[in-house]
Amino acid sequence: MENNNVKPEPFISHAEPVLAVNDVAETVKYWHEVLGFPGHWTWGTPPNHGGVTWHGAFIQFSRDSEGAERLRGQCVWIRVKNIRELYQMHQDRNAQIVMHLERQPWGFEEYVVKDLNGNYVTFAAPATSAGESKSEPMPATIRTLGRMLTVAEYRNLINSVGWTNTQSDELLREKLDATLFVAVAENSETGEAIGCALVLGDGLSFFYIKDVMVHRDWQRKQVGSAVMREVKQWLDVHAPDGALIGLFTGEGLAPFYQQTGFGPAFGMIRIIDRSQLL
Repeated sequence: MENNNVKPEPFISHAEPVLAVNDVAETVKYWHEVLGFPGHWTWGTPPNHGGVTWHGAFIQFSRDSEGAERLRGQCVWIRVKNIRELYQMHQDRNAQIVMHLERQPWGFEEYVVKDLNGNYVTFAAPATSAGESKSEPMPATIRTLGRMLTVAEYRNLINSVGWTNTQSDELLREKLDATLFVAVAENSETGEAIGCALVLGDGLSFFYIKDVMVHRDWQRKQVGSAVMREVKQWLDVHAPDGALIGLFTGEGLAPFYQQTGFGPAFGMIRIIDRSQLL
């Protein structure tokens, strides 16, 4: 029976900064022709408001000479894909680049453009491994296999990669018991688990890979790749034809998972946060 008393929950789709500028038309023209934003619009004759768009980025401009001068130096941070190509395009179009493309300590490649109003636009993308030293070969003492993790091993790996986890041993045990398969990288000399990947799902049509971890002392030694190959081999045998295999990852790690056949997808998620229900 339909419950007409249920109120719809608020939903935020995106945010749009509104920058005070001297000349809306010239600003929109600059962001379109120099910075490359394909979508653009103005309102009024002459325009007193306008904006530009590019995929998921939306910037609005409002004619306010006093505010533009008082707020001169406003900043907008924009996350992008293929940042090197965009950087080259902005160089070719003679954008005023006040900070050149370089890797930042917080894990992003960034550069900054100063627009015609004196505002700063930072273009940023997750840093890639390009230019870094390549991974070392995996040590001969490391083997991968399918076995259950102990709670202590699981917690040790979580702590090693810097993830926050305040769950009890009992809850971690329940999570491990719910897995269909656990791929483990193990130091054969000590028996220590130095990496893992968990596989969950219904065992029929949907499988989900989570908690792909490599102990910080063993990273960049191809241990993660070996763990994912172990997962792939298990799925190739046990997952029925047509089964969907899912995982979540950031853009910076996408090439790593593509090695084992994963591709980008679009979807929706919801995370239960009971603190919001109190």
